[in-house]
Amino acid sequence: MWKWKNVLQHSYTFTRSHTRSYSAIQRFSSTSTATTPIEFRWRFLLTRSSFSYSSQPRPENGAVSAAKDDDKFEPVTGWNKQLVKLKILLAFPWERVQYGSLYSVKLRGRITEQLQSRYSRALSLPQICENFFKAAYDPRIAGIYLRIDPLSCGWAKLDEIRRHIFDFRKSGKFVVAFVPSCREKEYYLASACEEIYAPPSAYVSLYGLAIQAPFFRGILDNLGIEPHLERIGKYKSGDNLTHRSMTEESSEVLNQLLDNIYTNWLDKVSSAKGKKREDIENFINEGVYDVDRLKEKGYISDVIYEDEIMAKLRKRLGVKINKNLPMVDYRKYSLVRKWTLGVSGGKDLIAIIRATGLIRSGDSSSGVRSSGVIAEKIIEKIRKVRESKQFKAVIIRIDSPGGDALASDMMWREIRLLAASKPVIASMSDIAASGGYYTAMGARAIVAESLTLTGSIGVVTAKFNLGKLYEMIGFNKEIISRGRYAELLAAEQRSFRPHEAELFAKSAQRIYKQFRDKAALSRSMTVEKMEEVAQGRIWMGKDAASHGLVDAVGGLSQAISIAKSMANIPNDRQVTVVELSRPTPSLPEILRSLGGSIVEVDTTLKELSQDSTFSNGVQVRMDGIIESCFRNSDI
Repeated sequence: MWKWKNVLQHSYTFTRSHTRSYSAIQRFSSTSTATTPIEFRWRFLLTRSSFSYSSQPRPENGAVSAAKDDDKFEPVTGWNKQLVKLKILLAFPWERVQYGSLYSVKLRGRITEQLQSRYSRALSLPQICENFFKAAYDPRIAGIYLRIDPLSCGWAKLDEIRRHIFDFRKSGKFVVAFVPSCREKEYYLASACEEIYAPPSAYVSLYGLAIQAPFFRGILDNLGIEPHLERIGKYKSGDNLTHRSMTEESSEVLNQLLDNIYTNWLDKVSSAKGKKREDIENFINEGVYDVDRLKEKGYISDVIYEDEIMAKLRKRLGVKINKNLPMVDYRKYSLVRKWTLGVSGGKDLIAIIRATGLIRSGDSSSGVRSSGVIAEKIIEKIRKVRESKQFKAVIIRIDSPGGDALASDMMWREIRLLAASKPVIASMSDIAASGGYYTAMGARAIVAESLTLTGSIGVVTAKFNLGKLYEMIGFNKEIISRGRYAELLAAEQRSFRPHEAELFAKSAQRIYKQFRDKAALSRSMTVEKMEEVAQGRIWMGKDAASHGLVDAVGGLSQAISIAKSMANIPNDRQVTVVELSRPTPSLPEILRSLGGSIVEVDTTLKELSQDSTFSNGVQVRMDGIIESCFRNSDI
């Protein structure tokens, strides 16, 4: 039983009716252990026999932009409603939640695009979004209490979460936000909520947005380090190592990016709060640091402490003063399956493969868990999907600033081969630049959020001359070599010789030409047209779409909708999205979780023996970017 609890806990499922079809994401596994009815059911679902596929060419630019998300909330009714009650009654102990509960979630710091193991305390975007969706359909959940602490994720992830908050509110339930530290990102997210509260001592700093660009050339000069960068593309990164101040090209790009972010912030906040855009901009330009000013101008509901919010919620839910407010937190609610709530997916399967972090080749043989995008692991998943007859389409979910050129090209090739046999959609999160965009190019269609950092079609590679530094510290290094270019990368104590510099430049030019030409081929552009939007320039997703680098603007649900269309799956049919990124818990995660798990088991056993009362079903209370690695050519 414990084994299946572990499996079901990591089964991330998303569903939507009609075109917004976020259907059940379930863990894909070829492991066969089953004898119980539950295990048989899961094996049957995950080993369903073949479907027919049609090979479709990549759509022309803009061809998929007509696909729309359908945000209409459709509650479970009739016989299905009674069936849900029965499923809740028969749910596993760890799925049981008291009726009238609040779903409580704290968002703080980094939010990863990658799925997390049950032992990890890290916040996972797929799980955050799934929990919001489940809570909308869960008759036991009365509302959501969202605490927003300082965030360090990108704007695209915030847009995905905001979209799910608005979808949840369509269920008729409430979302209350508590914002102790209120900056632009925190308020941007909170503005999607029905009510916003902050304590009297809240840190408020709504001053506007700024981009800082550090430059290290002066430090390198003082240390006796001479950088030799070969950058192909006038907008490609590397100025921070070769210059002491911002170049005209860097200033152009950063100003455009900042304009996009600030305009989006003003537009989305004004829409959510029902205020004029110019009024919000004028308010920000006053320099907002006083929480009382936020209340006075109607940007938050009230200035009160967290215990006072709980008192309001207790009254709202009709909970007596001497009773605890029933709540379920993020980790516990993640255990609830969508099947229990009657919103699991359909028989048509769509695979999702996640590529998150820096791209590189090879894997660690030291036993330490690798991070980033390991090309060989992604390729292995792609080949399994290509050989499988289960899946009607594939989503490649990308959140990567790039990395090794060879690894990126190998993944592009495999995705291209996969796209020849079934629809492949690239869905881009916070960033898909350089090698991240290279990977996406192999798909039939590319979907990005409005503020996804996109493109950067260019190459940067470098060598550092450490000769003066060696002299300063009294270090000497001598090289014996054979071959005219043998010391090209080995001799870091001197500058390039003329013939070495020429070869170094030609190598980078070759990689850039390959990148640009494949981008032109993948996007059905001429090389000349692609050159205009390449040059190492980073675009926001919305601008990338207007320049033909992206097919549609939206989130994961938009990508799934397009995948359904390409796979000839009717819009009103639900699909099951099978998550292929299976997290493996690390030893530190297990040890950190061990103490809490013992307490949770003890609490659950006590509640099962004491709280088995029947009222609307069984009620059980559940408390308690800077690219700086130039070892190989990076893109």
